[in-house]
Amino acid sequence: MQALLKMKGGVGNIEVGTVEEPTCNDNEVKIEIAYTGICGTDLHIYHDTFKSYPPVILGHECSGIVVEAGKDVQNLKAGDRVTVLGSTERTCGKCIHCKTGFYMFCETRRGMGHGVNGSFTKYLSIKEDAVYKLPQHVSLQEGALAEPLACAVQAIEELTDIKSGDVVLLSGPGPIGLICLSLLAIKGCKVLVSGTDVDAQRLEIAKELGAARVINVQQENLANIVAEETNNQGVDITIDCTGAPMAISSCLEQVKKRGQHIQVGIVGKAFNLDFDIILYKQLQVYGSLAHSITTWDRVMKIYNQNQINLKPIITHVMNLNDWQKAFQLCEEKQCGKVLIQYDESTNLE
Repeated sequence: MQALLKMKGGVGNIEVGTVEEPTCNDNEVKIEIAYTGICGTDLHIYHDTFKSYPPVILGHECSGIVVEAGKDVQNLKAGDRVTVLGSTERTCGKCIHCKTGFYMFCETRRGMGHGVNGSFTKYLSIKEDAVYKLPQHVSLQEGALAEPLACAVQAIEELTDIKSGDVVLLSGPGPIGLICLSLLAIKGCKVLVSGTDVDAQRLEIAKELGAARVINVQQENLANIVAEETNNQGVDITIDCTGAPMAISSCLEQVKKRGQHIQVGIVGKAFNLDFDIILYKQLQVYGSLAHSITTWDRVMKIYNQNQINLKPIITHVMNLNDWQKAFQLCEEKQCGKVLIQYDESTNLE
């Protein structure tokens, strides 16, 4: 079967190659992959700014259909429509982080798509406890967004205290930002979404998902708009999904005294910050790294209750052999979420 592989370290070195079809161990299920989303991690692996262990099959945001279940598997069977928690494919299981469900902090953790083989291919075999059954009303395309949804759920629902009626400034309308927006809209928050010229298409999606106002910071004065929308008080919460130093500084400037700031975007390098603003405003600042095991339980509740509309976020579905065009779309931010399917004949809905 074909797979998208990081062949060796360095910038690039990604290609479609032939790999053996995986077998299914006793505690595993074998999944025919329907869709895999392109994540910022995949772009970092392309640029060699995220540690991978090549040669390795990329991809971790996926959905599919179980085609085989090992003899020790109890809760899944062939035909089940599923999504995958790929971050726990290899952990120690013994440290305090693993025991409390915060597997992202395990020193030995290797995630699917960079530490071990991932889902930009046709078949994936993975342990049962990393697989979650999707409700019938959730499409496999929407199911492929379970992992980015989990990232947003932890930031919005689990680490912070956001209430109905709060005014939120969300910086960065990429896929994670748009999912955060959807969750905030469900909660009844008034959300201002900021972006730049390159985010024009994504800002339009933000309007569809319930943003009270979208702001192009290259064309409009963000401070004036925040003052207008909050009676000069500042927003209750700021959320940065960009990882851009200027955007982070701007968020800290626009949040009210005794407000909250949530950092979701990864900067990737050191930068200068007026740290005293956190002291003088007495801000609560949260960092949200991916998700925990309890997050996934909440994600599945959200799916089951059919509360969130993820369809507008998915703007492109492309074939595996067109991966370069798909990556370029993501690099240029001319898309929402881009999904990859194995080939045009793949029809697993």
